Parts: sequence; structure tokens; C-alpha cells
Amino acid sequence: MKISTKGRYGLTLMIHLAKCHGKGPTSLKQIAKENQLSEHYLEQLASPLRNAGLIRSIRGAYGGYVLAKEPMDIKAGDIIRVLEGPITPVEGIEDEEPAKQALWLRIRDAVKDVLDTTTLKDLAEHNDDEPQDAYMFYI
Repeated sequence: MKISTKGRYGLTLMIHLAKCHGKGPTSLKQIAKENQLSEHYLEQLASPLRNAGLIRSIRGAYGGYVLAKEPMDIKAGDIIRVLEGPITPVEGIEDEEPAKQALWLRIRDAVKDVLDTTTLKDLAEHNDDEPQDAYMFYI
């Protein structure tokens, strides 16, 4: 399973909002600038996130976006499913032989478990200065 820029940038948007949670609305322009992303692309991502009830827009001169729920109540899987669709490692699992089908389902379940047990609060509180194990980028 490969997460596209929609999922990656959507997570960035949501993590930014989680870090600003309780401080008022944040504009997409500010999020785009601070994360070196396209404001137009973030606008495209905000719409499905808003429709899914994960964020709210606030109009006006000091408007912008806020989380619609507490960061601990939003899972990474919620965001990825809204922007990427269902979580599946391969298409047409039902056509695979039983041994491969079981493998694909175990992989799907493992990915879902990680995404559904990682909250936006966890991601927002992660220390960006913490070194990462190099092997994890090659798994």
C-alpha cells in the first residue's frame, strides 16, 4: 500500500491543526507557508475532511480551520480513509488463492491496526527532533 500526497499532505494539515488546537482558527495560507505546501492543494484536501466532520471552517477576517473533534478522538485511519479510500494492500483479493488471500488480509489488518490506534494527538506530540531508525524507511 502506498499513501499518495493526498494522504501525506492531509496528515500534515491535520497535525498542524492539532498543534494549534484551542488557539483559534488557522488559515490554509499559514499552514501552506509553514509546511512549504501548495495552498490550492490544501484547499482541495480540506473539503473532504470538512465533509467527513473532521474539520470545521470559520468565516471572516480571522477565520480559517479548526478540528471538529478533540485530537485524541481523531485517528490517522480516519484521515487516510477520507483522502485515500479503503485500506487494501492489493486489488482483487477475492480472486487470489487462499494462501495469498490470507497474507494480504493479515497485511491489511496490520496496517489498519497501526492507523486506527494512532491518534492525531499522538502525531502532534511526536518530537520532530527524535532520530528515526534508518531501517524503518526501507521496510
